[in-house]
Amino acid sequence: MNTILFTAMPTEEADAFRAGRNDAYGNPAERSVSSGGMPCRHCLGEIAEGEAMLLLAYRPFIDLQPYAETGPIFIHERSCPRYEASEVLPPMLESADYIVRGYGPDDRIVYGTGAVTPTPEISQRAASLFERPEIAYVHVRSARNNCYQCRIDRG
Repeated sequence: MNTILFTAMPTEEADAFRAGRNDAYGNPAERSVSSGGMPCRHCLGEIAEGEAMLLLAYRPFIDLQPYAETGPIFIHERSCPRYEASEVLPPMLESADYIVRGYGPDDRIVYGTGAVTPTPEISQRAASLFERPEIAYVHVRSARNNCYQCRIDRG
């Protein structure tokens, strides 16, 4: 099986949003208080009940193009450490299943790679996708709402 790495939002991006950078739609992040269990895309942990958080539109792609999906994400309002246990399933992935989908080096969806995958099988699914040379990276997305969770890269 190929080694995989769960990759969180870069610290520079998270810090920029915390400092007031506008989101993918040009709006400031919305500040609110977590009702508990909200997933932070930087530490890949949960934002506990009562903790301050930011809600913003995020596009995990460099260039605008038809496959550059944008959607809502949460991050801690305070600084938090970037997820580093990269070969371990992130603690925020608590739903029963997620969409696991491959992308090419051109940041476009590789058709036929998306599948609703039981959470315990995410690592195995990603490793099998990386057996295909046209897959540059994989996204983990909500199976219910298609929200971006994290990226998986080859190890």
